[in-house]
Parts: sequence; C-alpha cells; structure tokens
Amino acid sequence: MVLFQPHGGRSQAEGDALLALVTQGLLQAAIFNPDDLDATFENIKASGAEIIEEPTSQPWGVQDCAFRNPSDNLVQIAQA
Repeated sequence: MVLFQPHGGRSQAEGDALLALVTQGLLQAAIFNPDDLDATFENIKASGAEIIEEPTSQPWGVQDCAFRNPSDNLVQIAQA
C-alpha cells in the first residue's frame, strides 16, 4: 500500500524510480508522522517490537525512529 503519490513534489524521473521500487516490493517501509514521537516510540518499545533505530534527530530537520513489526516489515516514524 502506498500512502503517498510517488510523483508528488518529485521530478518525473525520481517519481518513476520510486514507483518502480515500490512496485517491485523493494521499498518496504511505512512512514508515519505522530504528534509526539517520543511517546509513540516508548509505546512501541514497551510492546516488545524489534527496535532498529531509537529517536534520532536527522540533519534534514526531522526526528525519526524505526522498528520491525511482527511480520518483519520495517516501519519508520518521523516527526518534523
């Protein structure tokens, strides 16, 4: 399931490349934007999820974290 338009705000070439990755199943992530990343992370951690990355401030201005769900899907949560 794609929750965004691959070409939204991207060049045609970038959108095509992103769409090709998603269609092939090579981009396996869901990205969410909560109101409170730290509280959301603590809830996920308490559930026993496999933590991939604790909340980290990224140089492009967001804070994000990542974990794997029970089906081994990568889930990334970001807060701008």
